[in-house]
Amino acid sequence: MSDPIKTTAEAAEAAALPERYAVRMGPNGSIVRENQVITPNANGRQLEQKSPAEWAYERIVMYIQKFEETLNGDEEVGMGYTGGDVGTLRIQGMGYFAPDLITFYGEDPNGAKTQLVQHVSQLNVMLVATPKENEAKEPNRIGFKLAAELDNPTVT
Repeated sequence: MSDPIKTTAEAAEAAALPERYAVRMGPNGSIVRENQVITPNANGRQLEQKSPAEWAYERIVMYIQKFEETLNGDEEVGMGYTGGDVGTLRIQGMGYFAPDLITFYGEDPNGAKTQLVQHVSQLNVMLVATPKENEAKEPNRIGFKLAAELDNPTVT
């Protein structure tokens, strides 16, 4: 069976190496450039073997890690909801349901258990710095835990 016919845009997108690029202002007003070519082979699977949800999940984990690098010891990563007035979610976990759903697990500012399920075609994620949950403990760096799980998944 031959490959399905693709538009020029679809063929170019499929051939491109995944790359993350950003330019932002540093704390002292300097320009910080970040350019990273992504090797999409977590769990020993190549990009073409992954669902849109799995690939979106892995990229969001990378963004969370980079965001956490900018936080101070009194902050943890949270997520602000877009398109509504419902506030923020302290991210405590993430997942995907292939082929096309991403989910975020956590708590709202009042401590209520919260879960957001989002279709990849509607995905909007706003990362926010939130005060850490427990003043006595180290801040929870969920991005590094999620990334470690990508390389060494444990299914229970």
